[in-house]
Amino acid sequence: MRRFFQARLGGRAEVEDLVQELYLKVQAVSGDDIDNPPAYLYRLASNLMLDRLRRAKRAGARETEWRRANHAVVGTLDVADTPDAESVVIARQRLEKLSQALTTLSPVTQKVFRLHKFDGLTHVETAERMGISRSAVEKHVSLALSHLLKRVGR
Repeated sequence: MRRFFQARLGGRAEVEDLVQELYLKVQAVSGDDIDNPPAYLYRLASNLMLDRLRRAKRAGARETEWRRANHAVVGTLDVADTPDAESVVIARQRLEKLSQALTTLSPVTQKVFRLHKFDGLTHVETAERMGISRSAVEKHVSLALSHLLKRVGR
């Protein structure tokens, strides 16, 4: 059976795995019902080999799809779209500093800044929601940005 698998697959580790799997399958079968044991054995071996090849093909397709969704190719390099762990920690620390610095502003300036920057409202939408002029929204946002730059930096 090793030669049977070797002739079709070539990989030594794969062959040994299939021989072991075939052995387990044969042990689970009672020999009373089998008319032609050699033909049964080869059919069982072929089915195991085909199942393994199909699994490998599906796994390769999943890997390719995942890589296409989560990686970008730059030249010949495969680059992950997700940041590394160090960048994530630095970004979280920076966000924490920004949040703390934001709490030192007046409540109105905080609310204007949050509506505009965090909730994505335009100056006009923020002005309507807050009941203030668009110019006041611009001044509050400008004040908050300059304050945050002084406190946190770039």
